[in-house]
Amino acid sequence: MSRSLETPLSKVKRGPNRASYDAVLAFNIIDSALLCHVGQTKEGQVFVTPTCHWRDGDYLYWHGHSKARNVKGPIDQPEKVCINMSLLDGLVMARSAFHHSVNYRSVTLFGVPERIDDREEKLRQFKIFLDKVSPGRWEQLRPVNEQEIKATGLVRIKIEEASVKMRAEPPIDDAEDANWPVWAGVIPLEKTWGQGQQDPIQQEDYNTPTSPDAV
Repeated sequence: MSRSLETPLSKVKRGPNRASYDAVLAFNIIDSALLCHVGQTKEGQVFVTPTCHWRDGDYLYWHGHSKARNVKGPIDQPEKVCINMSLLDGLVMARSAFHHSVNYRSVTLFGVPERIDDREEKLRQFKIFLDKVSPGRWEQLRPVNEQEIKATGLVRIKIEEASVKMRAEPPIDDAEDANWPVWAGVIPLEKTWGQGQQDPIQQEDYNTPTSPDAV
C-alpha cells in the first residue's frame, strides 16, 4: 500500500482536485524527469537552480560542484529547500483564450538536504545517476578519479513531504461556447531522442549510447 506524502506544507491549496500525495505516483514522475529546480534562500534572497536529479529508494539526490550554492548552501545553513520537476504532456486548446491550458505532471518536494561524504557511497550514487541517463554506460567509461570525487558535492532529501499536481483531460469550456466554430482539443507532445551526433574529434566510430526512455 502506497504511503501519503501530505503534510500541512505540501497540501495543495489552489486546484486541490488536481492534487495527489501518493508516493508511488510521485516516484514515477521523479524517475521520468531528468531535470529539477532547487529553490532556496540566502540572506533573504530566493535562488532557483536547475540541476539533474535521481532517486534511490525514498531519497532524492542531486549533485554539483562542492562549492555550488545548491549543494553547499543548505549544508552551511540547514533549512528546507523546495524542489519542483514538471513534465509537459500536451497543449489544451479551448474555444476561448481563458480556458486554454496544458496537460502536465509535476511534483513539488520539501526537505532539509543532507550531504553525502562517504567515498564509496558517492561512487555508488554517481553510477545510479548515470544509469538513469544512459543505462550501461558507467562500465564503459574512464573511471572517475579522486579529484573528481572530491570536487563533486552530493546531497539528498528524504521524500516524505511532497505533492503531485497533474492534468490529463480535454478542454473545459463554458457550456454556451460548445458550438463556437473553432477547433478544440488536445495537441499531445511526443518526445523522442534524436540521432546521436558523435564528437567530431573522434577518429573511430563507436556505438551510440543507450538513451533513457522519452518523458
